[in-house]
Amino acid sequence: MTADWYVLIEEDTRTTERADGTELKLHRWMLAGTHRIGPDHTEAAAAAEDAALNYLPGILARHARPGDEPARHALLAQDGAWIVLVKQRHRECHIRVTTARLVHWREEKEAPPKTLKEKFRSAIEGPLPAVKPWTWAPGDKTDQT
Repeated sequence: MTADWYVLIEEDTRTTERADGTELKLHRWMLAGTHRIGPDHTEAAAAAEDAALNYLPGILARHARPGDEPARHALLAQDGAWIVLVKQRHRECHIRVTTARLVHWREEKEAPPKTLKEKFRSAIEGPLPAVKPWTWAPGDKTDQT
């Protein structure tokens, strides 16, 4: 297990779609940045506050001119997450800044390529059954993989 703290910055990305003559504004949270801080949670909380007070979302940064300072309303939630409304020149964006401790990581591992015999066999027998989705059974301590 690791004890490194990170600051996560999420942006509310918005796209506009048209359907049946109606304009729909679709919102989606997207992870815009992960910043490794180190083992000190207090330092991570200070870094999160600095990000909440100074981070400029991409949608506003693309249209910013040198010297611009956007309007900013930063709210600190009870769980320590920052929700920030940033406005500049008729554009607005929301960001969420949180601290998180990395508790698990695993490197990607690829299966070996199929042999020619396995390729022929799968062509004749058909595809393998789909992988079962993850489920949670309270009290069940068996491996779900």
